[in-house]
Order: sequence, then structure tokens, then C-alpha cells
Amino acid sequence: MRVVVDTNAFLLPGQFGIDLFAELDRLLGACEVTTIREVAAELEGIARGRGRDAAAARLGLTLLPRCTVEEAGPEHTGADARLAEVAARDRSVVVTCDRDLRNSLLAGGIAVVSLRGRKRLELFRG
Repeated sequence: MRVVVDTNAFLLPGQFGIDLFAELDRLLGACEVTTIREVAAELEGIARGRGRDAAAARLGLTLLPRCTVEEAGPEHTGADARLAEVAARDRSVVVTCDRDLRNSLLAGGIAVVSLRGRKRLELFRG
């Protein structure tokens, strides 16, 4: 199974102490964890700042080597649209805490893993 991770999911370990890979293993079993270049760029931008989100992004950047990073799409495509495109193309599960993106993906029949109660991740089927 392939899993595509959104920017805000990479922040979870720093914000809530969630072990992203252990939670994905618990929910989905063995899976190939991927992300897109646009997400990596967003993380790098957040990490350059100050405060809790920047610290969480720096921690999130240390997780990137454990993922396959797919090259960037067309410049006019935003990260959310690109995540949806990749997930639909590969029939992947998307990990995100973005409510609008989650609802859009679920409406399109794409499964989503999202934060539940600030303590664990939960799988939602589209």
C-alpha cells in the first residue's frame, strides 16, 4: 500500500508527540511512505521560521529521508491539488490534518488518515 503524506502530517511528531511511522504501521501494516516535492518545500519554508511550528517542521524534515519524494508537478498546481492527483493516480491513502482537503479526498473516494483526538491517527474511507 502506498501512503502520501501532507505537510501538516510531518508536523504531528513535533506538535503532539505522535510517531507518524508507528501509527501508519498500526493502521495500515507495511506501506510505502511517499510525499511530493511541494510538501518538502513547504516544510523547508516553515522550518526557516521561529516558534513551535518551525521547530515541528525541523523535526518533520528529519523524517523525509524515510520517504520517497516524488518530483514536483506543474508550477500552477498547488500542493493540495497535487496530493489529490498523486493519490488518485496511484490509489494511495493520504495522510493529512487539513479538514477541507480530507473532505475533498473522501468525496472523491480516496482514503485518508487523519488526527483523532490529538493522540492517534485514524483511517477514514472514501
